[in-house]
Amino acid sequence: MTDPSPGLADEFVDWYLSANPIYASLAGAPGHDRTLGDFTAAGILARESESRRWLERLQEVKGGGFEDEIDRELIISALRGSLAYEAWPSWRRDPSGYVGPVFSSFFSPFLNRLAGEEELVDAAAARLAEVPDVLAACRANLDPELAAPLLVERGLGQARTGRRFLTETVPALVADERLRARLAGAAEPAAAAFDELVGFLGGFEARGDWRMGEGLYSTLLREREMLGYGAAELRERGQAAYDELDAEMREVARRLTGGSDDWHAAIAELQDDHAPTLEDMRAEYEAETGRAREFVRERRLVTFAAGEECRVVPSPEFQRPILSVASYLSPPPLSTSRIGHFFVPFTPDSFTEEQVRQRLRTNARAQMPSIAVHEAYPGHHWHLSWVADSPRRARKLFRTPYFTEGWALYVEKVMREEGYFTTPAQELAHLEFRLFRAARIIVDTSLHCGDMSIEEAEHFMTTKSSLTPGTAKGEVNRYCAWPTQAPSYLTGALEIDRIRADYTAAGRGDLRTFHDTLAGSGGLPLGLARRVALEG
Repeated sequence: MTDPSPGLADEFVDWYLSANPIYASLAGAPGHDRTLGDFTAAGILARESESRRWLERLQEVKGGGFEDEIDRELIISALRGSLAYEAWPSWRRDPSGYVGPVFSSFFSPFLNRLAGEEELVDAAAARLAEVPDVLAACRANLDPELAAPLLVERGLGQARTGRRFLTETVPALVADERLRARLAGAAEPAAAAFDELVGFLGGFEARGDWRMGEGLYSTLLREREMLGYGAAELRERGQAAYDELDAEMREVARRLTGGSDDWHAAIAELQDDHAPTLEDMRAEYEAETGRAREFVRERRLVTFAAGEECRVVPSPEFQRPILSVASYLSPPPLSTSRIGHFFVPFTPDSFTEEQVRQRLRTNARAQMPSIAVHEAYPGHHWHLSWVADSPRRARKLFRTPYFTEGWALYVEKVMREEGYFTTPAQELAHLEFRLFRAARIIVDTSLHCGDMSIEEAEHFMTTKSSLTPGTAKGEVNRYCAWPTQAPSYLTGALEIDRIRADYTAAGRGDLRTFHDTLAGSGGLPLGLARRVALEG
């Protein structure tokens, strides 16, 4: 049948934003900032049922313009991915699915400042009143036969920061003393609900498994990511990439002063040169981010969005127990803001002096150029501030890490080609980050397909990459909780390399045009991204 509604994608977006008010608010959609939504089992099952109806409706549509077709295929892939989880329901398995959205819903609005302070406080107070219901739903929905001890412990670590976050961290973001006191008062019932959740999770006897299994893992790669292969082939590709990068690193390590082909020792030595404190690390990242932006501008590698700005700030407290690496928060894509935030990985207050030192070592000065490129220019910040100008709402909202993380790793290689890394140490660090992503492919697939234990994975990441034991522990914990995400970096980068080669061979434009076109299409599954670059 032909497309009866060229605006079907926008109709779906309207439904999606209404059904997911936290996400809608974070995206900058007006009218969704006073509620957290329905986290009860009935509410979640109703959204799943409606998602199935949307998938059927979208799959029936044929015809329309090229861009409308890309939008529909993007939404279909996202729906297929989310519905695949019905067989492995995270809402019955993982408390972070309740705790994380609550934290984001309070932190991001004050970070982005899309409204006046009094309006922000009014909206936050309305959401605070709903926090006890969300956390009650968490307690009711978690199934001890499905929830894994590892995931419960991870969620417990987040929940323990809840009281301080709501009663101190968020109110401290408010300048007006009267409004700050009002917000702190409104937070007390929500903080008490977090206290109750901490007690509940501390005594919760979880007996489930965090392993996804090869079947669902491969389904997600094929249906959501549109890769055309499953977990076994992905692992083979990761191993092949690892072996190639390992050989290249040995060659670069020999070019260091007094070098040999022992790149492990070389990386360990260069990690001794790091900022003395966490705040010094943040300041050095800020300077490196500015250098990367200027280099990209001078080389005309991309076109910049009007008004874009990347702020380099400490990671928020609620992220620190669960995320040990740098991260990025994009501008709300449905707003006019083009300000993004590069979060430098500060440690929890409970960390020892030695744990802090290890964090500084894994953000050594030779490593900072690659990380700043990845998180800021022309990586995540440039990409997502550029996408925010897209006229197509579906492209702004739905994206896969296989593109977004793939893009950020791809541009690290572009910057190497352009001469941004000026010393062998920086070049070695750049290659080690790629090798680290190859190791992630091997470990993530092996963990979730039952071929590797957590202890074996941690050992692999400390011996086959440069991670310290503490950072490796945090990384592997993340892989267990977030299957299929870790392989997205190198998998996506290699696919984008192939798209670029075909684009260049077809004579469709220069490098800047390729970057603007491909990244401007959004964060599409890579099969769709290829179509946009080569057919659009």
